Amino acid sequence: MSVPKTHLESAVVSARVQSSSPLIDRIHDRTAIVGVLGLGYVGLPLACEAALENFAVIGFDLDPAKIEAIRAGKSYIRDVSDSTLAEAAGAGKFTATNDLSELGRCDVIVIAVPTPLTKNLAPDLTYIVSAGESIAENLREGQLVTLESTTYPGTTEEVLQPILEATGLKAGTDFYLAHSPERVDPGNKTHQTKNTPKVVGGVDERSLEVATEFYSAFIDQVVKVSSARSAELVKVYENVFRAVNVGLVNELAMLCDRMDLNVWEVLDAAYTKPFGILPFYPGPGVGGHCIPLDPHYLEHKAREFHFNTRFISVAGEINRNMPKFVVDKAMRTLNERSKPMRGAKIQVLGVAYKANIDDYRESPAIEVIRLLLAEGADVEFVDPHVDEIREHGVEMRSTPYSVDGLRAADLVIITTNHSAFCWEEIVANSELVLDTRNATKNLKTGREKIRLL
Repeated sequence: MSVPKTHLESAVVSARVQSSSPLIDRIHDRTAIVGVLGLGYVGLPLACEAALENFAVIGFDLDPAKIEAIRAGKSYIRDVSDSTLAEAAGAGKFTATNDLSELGRCDVIVIAVPTPLTKNLAPDLTYIVSAGESIAENLREGQLVTLESTTYPGTTEEVLQPILEATGLKAGTDFYLAHSPERVDPGNKTHQTKNTPKVVGGVDERSLEVATEFYSAFIDQVVKVSSARSAELVKVYENVFRAVNVGLVNELAMLCDRMDLNVWEVLDAAYTKPFGILPFYPGPGVGGHCIPLDPHYLEHKAREFHFNTRFISVAGEINRNMPKFVVDKAMRTLNERSKPMRGAKIQVLGVAYKANIDDYRESPAIEVIRLLLAEGADVEFVDPHVDEIREHGVEMRSTPYSVDGLRAADLVIITTNHSAFCWEEIVANSELVLDTRNATKNLKTGREKIRLL
């Protein structure tokens, strides 16, 4: 015998019926087809995670080399192993193509394209606009589109949404639109795509609901925020936080240099305090896909509101000046031995923007090299993870590591502290070492040759 529902129970059931959608059903039973537009350091790991949770995934990229590598089962992203890629592609779950007309087959489309800066440090949304136009050509009712590219608050609603709605379809009614910023940390062995909390904000409640269901299917924790704008600001703030604190310790390093104090000693002692402080360390500058770029996105948006983000601007200026500070200190270090910079043989150790990865995008080491070359130095670099660099006018192949190479150099500059380097051997066989990362911290011998940042 059935029991009559109360008015409250009936309202709850009615709300559930209204909130359900065919797309949510397909997400739950894994029949939804997922498209990932952009197969770089964000898109490829995400595509693999979705495929490993039994979604059919189509990866889209205009780089034929990436498509060929995926089809051959060869990963070009260090955080995705060949075995993981092979498992994701098993039973045809993950395929890759440059045919953007296939976007029409996808129930969910994730945009993971670059957001660089122009030469004037203004946001360059070319890739987002292009992705939006490609999706619009294939947009149909019931699809979910999520933007993961880091950008300023308002991009999803003010840039992407109008492009998609020019089709006549409306977000929240005919299709769903959300922002979920990527949080990838290349080389991090602990926090990866699946176990890093995923922030999600929709342009409306329906979009938030559907996007949350999608990401919850293969991400351990999803954090909902009230809007796409809030989600966009979350990611920019995360990187601004790091940029400002790195700027602070970089400024402290320059002050300690003038005061003849060891900045590393000062910081290590300060960080023994068990509350009220977080560890940040100086270096030759900031690099990678986030910290050098993303704060400028917030600066740009703030100007629309006649607001000057002073901390962000000052931190950016300090961080951009660090490569010049390194070169100035290199010049002073050579002067100690009565050697001019012009004609000096300098070996730069490490050009990746951080240790134990092969990514050299926006690496401060490249700017250090460029400035050294401009001063007339004879420069070579050694990096076990990077074969060649081509960025900001610097084109150079890596020199194989050797003791003879160290001995031939007038100065060795440590710009990336890869664990593959043997610091004891490096210092023992070098005439002078400028250590910008405190990589030689634990050495007891040869310290008379070492100059710290």
